[in-house]
Amino acid sequence: MKIEELIYRSIEVNGVKLHVATGGNGAPIVLLHGFPETHLAWRYIAPTLANDYTVVCPDLRGYGHSDKPQGDKQHMNYAKRTMAKDIYELMRSLGHEKFAVVGHDRGGLVGFRLALDYPDAVTHLLVLDVIPTIDMWESLHGIFGLFGYHQFFLAQPSDFPEKMLAADPKTFLDYTLNSWCKHPSALPANVRKEYLKVFSDPKSLHAICEDYRAGALVDGSHDAEDKKAGRKISIPMTILWQDPKGMKLPFDPLQTWQSWAPKATGKPIDAGHLLPEEKPMEVLEAINDLLHTTKSSTGRADDSLA
Repeated sequence: MKIEELIYRSIEVNGVKLHVATGGNGAPIVLLHGFPETHLAWRYIAPTLANDYTVVCPDLRGYGHSDKPQGDKQHMNYAKRTMAKDIYELMRSLGHEKFAVVGHDRGGLVGFRLALDYPDAVTHLLVLDVIPTIDMWESLHGIFGLFGYHQFFLAQPSDFPEKMLAADPKTFLDYTLNSWCKHPSALPANVRKEYLKVFSDPKSLHAICEDYRAGALVDGSHDAEDKKAGRKISIPMTILWQDPKGMKLPFDPLQTWQSWAPKATGKPIDAGHLLPEEKPMEVLEAINDLLHTTKSSTGRADDSLA
């Protein structure tokens, strides 16, 4: 099966229509892509998962073929809390009261917010190559600002970055994809073409910038509120991140996540940032291992099937 063979539909939730691909049978799992991708990031993973699970692959609001609402002064239209509500309502609309979440990059932040805001709905959480917003901003300093240049640029006030991106979207997108990939061949020409097509839409450019403005101005405050309240993630959780290969990161990915989810486990993968596209088999293995972990009545993770 190819991802194009899944069932595609437009589903209205939380005031937006999400472009969604679904397929398979079994326990539900939602796959959330990152920037600057769409649900196609899961093209090597979703069809295989659909052999054993009910797979839901949406384009996040503002991305792909989902709605792209205009930004608001408070940037709440693209806050991860709002995007998490989209996914929560989406899964409920599909009849799934409880579900597992796999999120990469921005999708990982949405998954994190889902686990905090809807703890009774999320059963398992796998996060790929991202740390919580509040921790990211605390660690992004010195030379590491060079690697996180997009965090600063895309969050600039409207419509400065939108105009810069619109002038040459292909150069920006090609540079981003190539510099973030250890294995650029993992992104075939047809996928790059689709990414560029949706990225070049002026509404997409505005939505993406609003996503990053929310990341700079809203999401961290939501994280801070949860941290102050002592909220933790108790469900089985796995973290994967790109192997920095000798570079000393300004944070320890697993240690950072364990401050939010004490039982979280994880490891680096020999890849660039785009883990689902570069190393799908390793990501699939981690998903299957995670989904065979349940939380015991004592609140501790064990290895029995649900």
